[in-house]
Amino acid sequence: MNYRFRATEVFWERFYDLPAAQKESVRRAWAIFKANPFDPRLRTHKIHKLSALYQRTIHAVVIEGDLRAAFYIDGDTVWTVDLGTHDIYKG
Repeated sequence: MNYRFRATEVFWERFYDLPAAQKESVRRAWAIFKANPFDPRLRTHKIHKLSALYQRTIHAVVIEGDLRAAFYIDGDTVWTVDLGTHDIYKG
């Protein structure tokens, strides 16, 4: 499926706070993510607690180590909503 990609202000705020090396890791993952958010290299997984909280399926991808990006799909749009450590899973 061809998706449109959007990111929330929270995502961008957290991105700009990252060190340069982690920003580069996010950019590399983003290239894969835009081709396919469910590419096995990203280890995409459902975040059950956030999905229940927001009453929609929330997924996360592994950027590197403990760095994750959370997103959901609404129709043909992928919304990237948060970026950070496992703490983003707490909601």
